[in-house]
Amino acid sequence: MDDAGWLRHARRCTSPNFGPRPEGAEISLVVVHNISLPPGQFGGDAIERFFCNTLDPDDHPYFQEIRDLKVSAHVLVRRDGRCVQFVSFLDRAWHAGRSSFRGEDECNDFGIGIELEGTDDQPYETAQYRSLAQLTQSIMQRWPAITTDRLTGHCDIAPGRKTDPGPAFDWAYFLSLVANIRNRGEN
Repeated sequence: MDDAGWLRHARRCTSPNFGPRPEGAEISLVVVHNISLPPGQFGGDAIERFFCNTLDPDDHPYFQEIRDLKVSAHVLVRRDGRCVQFVSFLDRAWHAGRSSFRGEDECNDFGIGIELEGTDDQPYETAQYRSLAQLTQSIMQRWPAITTDRLTGHCDIAPGRKTDPGPAFDWAYFLSLVANIRNRGEN
């Protein structure tokens, strides 16, 4: 990761959907999400176009439903583990919406949003878990306020409104990978 908050080994696809973090906001949370566009379909560039406000609503009926949304994430982890970064970690991406973590509202202010290409009910790929764990460990090293108990799902910070990353996400496996990387001192 460079000093400007961009991953060196991720493809950059800069989203206009971001803003500054509030003054004094400490980066202290990682929020795991999922997304697939159209829903349940993987591959293609629809997610990138969606986060960059260039998704043609006429390309798929579902795109009509999301045509006016302006959202982003810091990083998307593709099914093969490759990462695409949309927003610098230093900036506030628009991934969590109305949210709260342990009494702290507006998780976008202090959180980093990572999207996995997937759905709530389809297994994620091993390559995604590995990439997510490596990325998470790098983030935790850069921002020590992010500990394993501050790794959460979108469903946990917006219950009743969001369900991702869903029951298909194996938290125990993911956390074991993060711990293994930390124990080996890799980055």
